[in-house]
Amino acid sequence: MRNPDFSPLYRSAIGFDRLFNLLETGQTQSNGGYPPYNVELVDENQYRIAIAVAGFAEQELDITAHDNLLIVKGAHAGEQVARNYLYQGIAERNFERKFQLAEHIQVKGANLENGLLYIDLERIVPEAMKPRRIEIK
Repeated sequence: MRNPDFSPLYRSAIGFDRLFNLLETGQTQSNGGYPPYNVELVDENQYRIAIAVAGFAEQELDITAHDNLLIVKGAHAGEQVARNYLYQGIAERNFERKFQLAEHIQVKGANLENGLLYIDLERIVPEAMKPRRIEIK
């Protein structure tokens, strides 16, 4: 796949450098698809991320939100018991999954249910940015 060159846009699009950097890093980052996840649009301003974390206890998971970045980490506590598998289809490795959040998206909560980690997000638009009606005099 060909990678587009955004450098000509830097000359004429002032203030969009963060967007172009996000597009460039999104093309180069690959975390192998583990663990699998879904992003659901619950309603106009509500989102939900579901991450398959089977085999991880609640205390082995860490969720951090900083600026516009959501980081979910899973690390098994203690040593893993060495087993002699005939077939191993269930991944038991540690992970770190990053999600770039848009402006005004806030993490509202998280819960672990039946091997799925649910993270609820909400877009909270400030009053100054909401559309307002202008009266004609």
